[in-house]
Amino acid sequence: MSILGEILIAALLVSGGVFGLVGAWGLVRLPDMMTRLHGPTKAATLGVGSVLIASMLHFWLHHGVLSWHELLITIFVLITSPITGLFIAKAHMHLSWQQGELPRPPSGVEWCTYGRGAENSPIVTVDGPEKPCE
Repeated sequence: MSILGEILIAALLVSGGVFGLVGAWGLVRLPDMMTRLHGPTKAATLGVGSVLIASMLHFWLHHGVLSWHELLITIFVLITSPITGLFIAKAHMHLSWQQGELPRPPSGVEWCTYGRGAENSPIVTVDGPEKPCE
């Protein structure tokens, strides 16, 4: 294996570790749930992705085998981590805030998370009649 490949793999592993450390630090140090949510999602997206790409490069450069497993896992993490963060944020919003406590969207209509169909959810309280949403 070339020295350049080893340096690239080491840099990806170190950057993945740094992203993981920053994400863990953000989870512990940030003040409330909505700000703490950003640390782990960024660490999962960038840190785990860097480690998996380093693993893929290692097997390609060292063994001559291109392993697609790591690439597929990286793509899966890149797709699912932001969606998971969105679901956690929406659940926190529904469990912690009332509809009137949220800032209004720029267009002046209601948030869709409290819109049509929300009255059927066990964790959502809808105030008043149905309104158009954004």
